[in-house]
Amino acid sequence: HLVESGGGLVHAGDSLRLSCAASVRTFSRNAMAWIRLAPGKEREFVAGVDWNGGTTYYSPSARGRFTISRDNAKNTVSLQMNSLKPEDTAVYYCAAGEKSAYGPYDYWGQGTQVTVSS
Repeated sequence: HLVESGGGLVHAGDSLRLSCAASVRTFSRNAMAWIRLAPGKEREFVAGVDWNGGTTYYSPSARGRFTISRDNAKNTVSLQMNSLKPEDTAVYYCAAGEKSAYGPYDYWGQGTQVTVSS
């Protein structure tokens, strides 16, 4: 239902833009989020957006560097990541939920790897 793209290997300070294409029929009614999982760490909420894009949410580590946005006409959500750091290295997942950008999530993508070298 959710397919991420845009991951890759970059250097510290570089930018990446992740995209998530949704085939969820009720996409426009779902809050969306980006969640990441790094080796040896717990799953971490990165950024979220409510159903109409009016409110966005960020983790302290993402605020000021990352920007989440959505296009309900195209059923897509994006995460613009600037000033990347090695600690941003993780698999990034797109998730959708009817209740809140913080979850619980009804749909998950397969993930896209982001690797930031120092």
